Amino acid sequence: VQLQASGGGSVQAGGSLRLSCAAIGFTLDYYGVGWFRQVPGKGREGVSCISATAERTYYADSVKGRFTISRDSAKTTVYLQMNSLKPEDTGVYYCAADPYLFGLCISGDHASSFERRGQGTLVTVSS
Repeated sequence: VQLQASGGGSVQAGGSLRLSCAAIGFTLDYYGVGWFRQVPGKGREGVSCISATAERTYYADSVKGRFTISRDSAKTTVYLQMNSLKPEDTGVYYCAADPYLFGLCISGDHASSFERRGQGTLVTVSS
């Protein structure tokens, strides 16, 4: 039972990437899911979160209008479409799932230990 993040890579500024967060061995029916990024020397930043029903989403101010989070109908995968990438988007992105994640996310708590967390996927944006 795990979360598997994928889709990272190296792109030039202005490019796009789509990250995937796949639930292996369980479904995301009752889980809020979030994407977080870690940059050396900085704390964890909540990039985007989606509620269990997909009715509500959250985006950090720095990515609004450029990133889109979504869930598939099978409730096993959450995606993060990243467009118009900037060098400051560089970091290790990882996904997490927890029944209480969305509430914590919108309250600004991005440092909690969530029930499930995937390994990171590196995103590098060059200028």
